[in-house]
Amino acid sequence: MEESNRLDLPIRPRRNRKSAAIRELCRESRLSVGNLIYPLFVHDGDRDEAIDSMPGCVRWSLDGLVREVGEAHGLGVRAIVLFPAISAGLKSPDAAESGNDAGLVPRAVRVLKAAYPDLVVITDVALDPYNSDGHDGLVADDGRILNDETVAVLCEQALCHARAGADIVSPSDMMDGRVGEIRAALDAGGFEEVSILAYSAKYASAYYGPFRGALESAPKSGDKKTYQMDPGNSREALREAELDVAEGADMVMVKPAGPYLDIVRAVAEHVDVPVAAYQVSGEYLMIKSAAAAGWLDEKAVVMEALLGIRRAGASVILSYFAKDVARWLA
Repeated sequence: MEESNRLDLPIRPRRNRKSAAIRELCRESRLSVGNLIYPLFVHDGDRDEAIDSMPGCVRWSLDGLVREVGEAHGLGVRAIVLFPAISAGLKSPDAAESGNDAGLVPRAVRVLKAAYPDLVVITDVALDPYNSDGHDGLVADDGRILNDETVAVLCEQALCHARAGADIVSPSDMMDGRVGEIRAALDAGGFEEVSILAYSAKYASAYYGPFRGALESAPKSGDKKTYQMDPGNSREALREAELDVAEGADMVMVKPAGPYLDIVRAVAEHVDVPVAAYQVSGEYLMIKSAAAAGWLDEKAVVMEALLGIRRAGASVILSYFAKDVARWLA
């Protein structure tokens, strides 16, 4: 029997779906280019290199990076995040290269800010690209990931990026207490205006494989389960986000996005700062692969996936599709 109201008239929700214009008027969640951050890989070579594990993505030279950002910027993408592919000869157990003011990331930040002063440049703060062990933290002789010793190095890395001109530093390491220590270090260094986007709920996910291939940053031994979150936990995500906000995070992140939409929603309802969600490399590759095989319409699926992330409560989405989406939205 058709549902009816008090006047015994038929209720017809389809009236709000009867044309494209009316559907637009009634849409509850919207996706715009202003919601997007474009993750980009950079390396120290003279040539741009295609990434086998992530078709369509590139390890950019500095010149190529400037060109790629220029194209994205012209389409309205105003925020990017940098991930460095560090040569093996610069990796070490103490990750010393992470704080080198003449290193790859600081040079990339400077050239991008010179070329596009209004671009929001975000840098990843973690040791795995620089650590010969492949972990986000320093590794003890017995294999433990050292928390407080790692945080001290992360503070130096964040200061290095701030000196280069980064607008936002984004600690992705999941060490305890690092947001507060980085905030204190930035403030003491005169960088009170540099924001912190904290990876607050970063899960120990199987979806990161293609990214680690892009940076050759997989752990040499063990796994990251002692510092990244257990996929079965949700209340813990709220605790992590609450702690990061209390320590000074300006924004918090959930990673991955698609398999953790319930966490995005819960965190967005729990904190009073913007929530970011990262559509990670595994999500990207699954869509790309299915589209390449002809099973999915890439544009339609990407737009639906990103709208779903927005609907769950994310203000900001990190996506390798950002430039494509900007073009589709234009």
